[in-house]
Amino acid sequence: MSFMEKLERKFGKLGIPNLTLYIIICYVIGYLLMYVNPGLLNMMNLNVSMILKGQIWRVITWIVSPPSSGNVLLFVVAVLFFYYPIGNMLERAWGSFRYTLYILSGILFTVAGAFILHFITGGMIDVFASYIFTTYYISLSVFLAYALCFPDMQIYLYFVIPIKMKWMAYLYVALMAYDIIKDVRMGIWYMSVPIVASLLNFVLFFFGTRNVQRVSPKEIKRKKDFARAMSMGQARSFSAGVNKKNGPAPAADIHGARHKCAICGRTELDNADLEFRFCSKCNGNYEYCQDHLFTHMHVQ
Repeated sequence: MSFMEKLERKFGKLGIPNLTLYIIICYVIGYLLMYVNPGLLNMMNLNVSMILKGQIWRVITWIVSPPSSGNVLLFVVAVLFFYYPIGNMLERAWGSFRYTLYILSGILFTVAGAFILHFITGGMIDVFASYIFTTYYISLSVFLAYALCFPDMQIYLYFVIPIKMKWMAYLYVALMAYDIIKDVRMGIWYMSVPIVASLLNFVLFFFGTRNVQRVSPKEIKRKKDFARAMSMGQARSFSAGVNKKNGPAPAADIHGARHKCAICGRTELDNADLEFRFCSKCNGNYEYCQDHLFTHMHVQ
């Protein structure tokens, strides 16, 4: 049993259902304060100097700082058509506890980064806290987590261009790496602290849950070897079948498969790229393909 599973068994009831909605409400509050009372919003940001002077509420209230100060209409579109559906899907896939832990650990790493940065710079950059420490990169870490769980899920960029989630994730990681390099070269390396904090959250969480197996070099090589062997086997079967007088070779026997989805019945013989997992919440040994692992009804 993984460390994450042990935590879930012990503290699983502490998960916050529909957490994405509450995060979006915080964003809305932040945008309203930005236009109605920016002074109050400034009293809620992650300023470590003020926290050390007794304004403890800033440790929590900084999460209302909106991810961007850009166009509000663009923010609404991004929330309705992108962030909210992805957050909900990720919560359904992981469960409320793991999703809550992922978000809270991102917040914790960002706060820890702010304190470390304060002591390294002697508090010189605390005045820029509202520009440095927002929830933008925490939101981005949710997107990266979703892309790793559903790499082949297709979205429409600008509602027109079809693109898979994994390519979007590669693009965002490349942009973040560019931002880090640019900030270091310009001497404003402290601007990269939230980026590192969000990536640290992403990496540690998936190492803790062992979900990085699917992107490990060993697993990638195994899939390629399996696909190559299946392709060669099917070619030999077809060649042998067409040489017989009774016509082409019969289809592959499903009993020769090692994995079979309990919902759709597909096996690795149908698609070498399919991944199969047993569901720990079902009562019995039920195995599902990647398309039905998170969407099936649990057998009790």
